[in-house]
Amino acid sequence: MRGPYSILIAMASEAPVRASTFERIEGSWTRYAAVVSLVAIFLHLLFRYILHYQGPIAVVPLWIAIIAGGLPLLYKLLIQIWRRQFGADFLAGLSIVTAVLMGELLVATIIILMLSGGQALEEYATRRASSVLNALAHRMPSIAHRIDGNGTVSIAVSEIRIGDRLIVFPHEICPVDGTVESGTGTMDESFLTGEPFRIRKTSGSQVISGALNEDAALTIIADKLAVDSRYARIMQVMQKAEENPPAIRRLADRLGAYYTPIAVLIALAGWFLSGDPERFLAVLVIATPCPLLLAIPIAIIGSISLAAKRSIVIKKPVVLEQVGNVRTMFFDKTGTLTHGEPVVTEIVTFSGASAEDVLKFSASLEQYSKHPLAGAIRQAAQKNHVLLQSVDNISEKPGEGLTGHVTGRSVLVTGRSKLRPELAALLPPTSSGMECVVLVDNQLVGLIRFHDRPRKESKPFIGHLRPKHQVEELVILSGDRDLEVRHLAEIVGIKDVRAGLTPEQKLQIVREHTEKNPTLFLGDGINDAPAMLAATVGVAFGQNSDITAEAAGAVIMEASLGRVDELLHIGKRMRRIALESAVGGMVLSTVGMFLAAFGFLPPIAGAIGQEVIDLLAVLNALRASLPGKELQDF
Repeated sequence: MRGPYSILIAMASEAPVRASTFERIEGSWTRYAAVVSLVAIFLHLLFRYILHYQGPIAVVPLWIAIIAGGLPLLYKLLIQIWRRQFGADFLAGLSIVTAVLMGELLVATIIILMLSGGQALEEYATRRASSVLNALAHRMPSIAHRIDGNGTVSIAVSEIRIGDRLIVFPHEICPVDGTVESGTGTMDESFLTGEPFRIRKTSGSQVISGALNEDAALTIIADKLAVDSRYARIMQVMQKAEENPPAIRRLADRLGAYYTPIAVLIALAGWFLSGDPERFLAVLVIATPCPLLLAIPIAIIGSISLAAKRSIVIKKPVVLEQVGNVRTMFFDKTGTLTHGEPVVTEIVTFSGASAEDVLKFSASLEQYSKHPLAGAIRQAAQKNHVLLQSVDNISEKPGEGLTGHVTGRSVLVTGRSKLRPELAALLPPTSSGMECVVLVDNQLVGLIRFHDRPRKESKPFIGHLRPKHQVEELVILSGDRDLEVRHLAEIVGIKDVRAGLTPEQKLQIVREHTEKNPTLFLGDGINDAPAMLAATVGVAFGQNSDITAEAAGAVIMEASLGRVDELLHIGKRMRRIALESAVGGMVLSTVGMFLAAFGFLPPIAGAIGQEVIDLLAVLNALRASLPGKELQDF
């Protein structure tokens, strides 16, 4: 029996499988057609000009190349005509058909070589290893541990029923949404919820599917079926995002939409005015948009290479074409604008105690705790050179806090809600972030507040986006609490804040904005993956999640906003160089078209002239692989 996650995968991938099958066939054609065409041209020239053989065998290699490389192209051309898509590929296909009909087999083979060579370059640049949904499915467990009258038995996740008692062992992923019946430990929910802290779980706590259980076995009661649980819902949202990607017109297609009708009109005019159909072919041959088909992919590959040297992995080359046009940028909070780790930001003292006293008593106890905030307290003590004291009689009962004796004095570290009313009344109002209280000999001595530490570069990076990159809207989309998100937003300088969001809500917001302007989403968690797919450009920050990396168009391997800025610059630079190469080549081709229309360039001479133009365009495109003068400007 297939599990619920494999069923979702099958549903989500039915249409993509059909599309990817055609893409695989097309990718194989681009690789082999270029080689076959090159060999055919070499053999034909060998027979004709070196061996001086003019018989029918001399054209056999050309026919093989035309059949092997031209028939798939003709099929694609018919599809484009049916869809009324008359771009760069259409013009190349029309040139091949015309050349064959007029018996110019060498010209047709040269065009196939140029076309397949350019597409092979881009196919090489866009090759991917796996899909997002497969990565999501593989992360989930296929087996759960159910407790029944005979002890613990292993069952398929699909067999879990509401009300089942399950045990989740340390370092396992929770299979369904449920409620803790017994046990105390912590779970890492950060990839799913956006919360930066490990969440303490005890009897009565809610657990969500996909969360990583860290340090202790937990017995839970299943509240939902696996197919209805939180992780499955994220996969369903991911499926919808993949089925409805943002509409993006490639740079070559946009330029080809203007260039193709001009070329056809000049070719028809040359034929009509002279009555010689060879002029029609000659114009189309020199008009073949190889600066679009070759120069742009080469500029993209050069930029991908440059980005890789800067620890930026480009997974979808279209990112480089679109990133310079982004007008709205969305940021996840945790792990993106922040480090994703709590730090002590304030210590409020009572009863005449000092901040050093509060740290001394609390950090001495926290040496023996696995609580998510224990490490932050110990780091604060180390930073302030506080010496830790000996501890005995340590106890950490679920729901009561951490107790012990430090240098003979009774110390309790707990939460606000556990205090007696008269002590709780002494505390200031709750604010953003997390907190704990410290009592010594039953007297309130301190309130420690924690926040997720912002990156030092967050504020200057955010501040330079509008003036330097013309980004009009800056928005934080976070699953974290509103107070916490607004606290960070004030620090980094972002006014538009959306907090407490589910992946579904993030997806909807990104889609609405993407319909109006090009968007970029920067995040690092699994809950960010659907929004990344919906944005014009999705960027995964760091290497926290394979799922997020699969969904993104680019992956910033180093957790540095400076690398994000370099991606923006590399994309702008690639686009500028590609436009220079493509537009410059088209201008030279247009001059050649007029010469061919007036009879000064026969088809073969046009093909040679086009090769010279291609060489110039390619040489200029190669500049994209060279490091620029400045890739950061903040």
